Amino acid sequence: MQEKKQKSPWAWIPTLYFAEGLPYVAVMTIAVIMYKRMGISNTDIALYTSWLYLPWVIKPFWSPFVDLLKTKRWWIVIMQLLIGAGFAGIAFTIPLPFFFQATLAFFWLLAFSSATHDIAADGFYMLALDTNQQAMYVGIRSTFYRVATIMGQGVLIILAGFLESTSGSEPVKINIDVSPQYTQSTMYIPQEIIPEVQEGKITFVVDKETVKMGTQGVDKDSLSAFLKKITAANEENGFVIKETEAHKAEAEKDKASWWTSHVSQPLGNWIKHSFGEKREVEESTSKLAGNIAVVAIRLSKQPESGKEMVLNTTMNKGDKSVSLISGERLSFNEKNWNKPAYVVFQADPKLTEVTTAEYKGLSGNIPFAWSITFFVLAGLFIFFSFYHRVFLPKPASDITHTHVTASSIFKEFGRTFVSFFKKPQALAAIFFMLTYRFSEAQALKLINPFLLDSREIGGLGLTTGEVGLVYGTIGIIGLTIGGIIGGFAAARGGLKRWLWPMTLSMLLTILTFVYLSFSQTESLIIINICVFIEQLGYGFGFTAYMLYLMYYADGEQKTAHYAICTGFMALGMMIPGMFAGWLQELLGYNHFFVWVMICSIIPIIAVSLLKIDPNYGKAKEEKK
Repeated sequence: MQEKKQKSPWAWIPTLYFAEGLPYVAVMTIAVIMYKRMGISNTDIALYTSWLYLPWVIKPFWSPFVDLLKTKRWWIVIMQLLIGAGFAGIAFTIPLPFFFQATLAFFWLLAFSSATHDIAADGFYMLALDTNQQAMYVGIRSTFYRVATIMGQGVLIILAGFLESTSGSEPVKINIDVSPQYTQSTMYIPQEIIPEVQEGKITFVVDKETVKMGTQGVDKDSLSAFLKKITAANEENGFVIKETEAHKAEAEKDKASWWTSHVSQPLGNWIKHSFGEKREVEESTSKLAGNIAVVAIRLSKQPESGKEMVLNTTMNKGDKSVSLISGERLSFNEKNWNKPAYVVFQADPKLTEVTTAEYKGLSGNIPFAWSITFFVLAGLFIFFSFYHRVFLPKPASDITHTHVTASSIFKEFGRTFVSFFKKPQALAAIFFMLTYRFSEAQALKLINPFLLDSREIGGLGLTTGEVGLVYGTIGIIGLTIGGIIGGFAAARGGLKRWLWPMTLSMLLTILTFVYLSFSQTESLIIINICVFIEQLGYGFGFTAYMLYLMYYADGEQKTAHYAICTGFMALGMMIPGMFAGWLQELLGYNHFFVWVMICSIIPIIAVSLLKIDPNYGKAKEEKK
């Protein structure tokens, strides 16, 4: 009791869950960006990084070992050291010729260490806090997990970009002005001009630093043919690598499987004709894509023999409705330095107003930049390990099991899984874990496409930049506030008291998208308000879900049982998300969101089957 008073939860919960979220985003997001910068093909990136998610999927299978061997506190400190070692290994192997294989091996070490750290951290959270504190801080831990995600996707990528820009030649800046007044044709390849060799340091030369682009649409078929010419030109001159695997993948898609021919296609036709939304689509509108602009880039003089200069172009600032669709990575050498490499930009087809964007091309020492970035992560986790060695409390219940042998481990392993399914209300609990997010999981997959799709097919017709504001900013604020309010509310009244309000909050706020799909309002203020309400309700309602997982896992083997619960949670999100897009295409957005609301009946049934201790989560004074 004295230990708990000395170590405030604020001293370790934020850092612990920040450390839990950072490796996940490093594996899922940062790895993809790094490999893209290093010139790995999209096919290989998608294939190999997708497998890195496996340790988080199967972590329930070794969670009993974490429960049996050593303390949760020990596992947290050691895993953070291992995660730091994994980041350091990645940093050391990035400059090597076989970096792809070497860094993947360290990413696997990182993924397994991080999944094990998750098991120990979640178990420690339940051991170090009483049920009231668990309810109070559940929103705080979720918030700092999200902060880690934002840092990984934002700050660390910015750091790598800064190092790239300061370690190479002068950055290339391309300004893009978009206006309805510009009507010139943009689908042409700039003529090749024989360059004059320039003295001094090697720099990149662009044919125009300011690009003027109109907002008129271009024919999709013509655009597709034009982009193939651009790609062929860049490939022929050696600026980009040919991806033959992409053609094989396309051929495989053309082959209809038995499931498609005999099940999904007949069922889909019946659903579409019986329940699908009847909406006329204007052919002329559907055949238009956003306008484009082409920029030619070359080197000012020939580089040294064997030296390769790689130009990576990304958005620096401005409207995200102007995107880079070809030429994001171009490789220059002594053979192609005086030939033009082509970069293609495209405006969002829904864009009708004046806007600007600035893209920056960086050619710095890419391996060096990413090595330093991963060294920073390694140092951060070594710091976390020593910090948590000091500031993590030592709860009396976090003890090492004595007399542990190989036979007893496997015996206990089996007993852990059996005891999970033998708990009171096991079937009702598993049904709840699988279905509480049944409607929300379907909506989540289609919210961004709904905001982006044109009004002719039932969407809201927002630009990419507007979606970034609506869902990426306002939505995240609502989600965070909802989670924090939910945690403090549950700590005051307990889980049982707030279970129904939280459930209805998460389910009924999806009505905002039913309203938006029928009204198709053009008011950005109303759209922001609706998204904020929906995300606030989701953040508030999700608190009940997390608390129930802790409630059901509570007991002698709470660490392993909670890991199994999170496995069911992932499955409950994965299965509905798999068929949501297919169903929406059959029903249309109006009827799809109505279907999502009908699906709310299933989690309501699941909640009605639960029996919860009225005192769980309440403050001690309130219990008395």
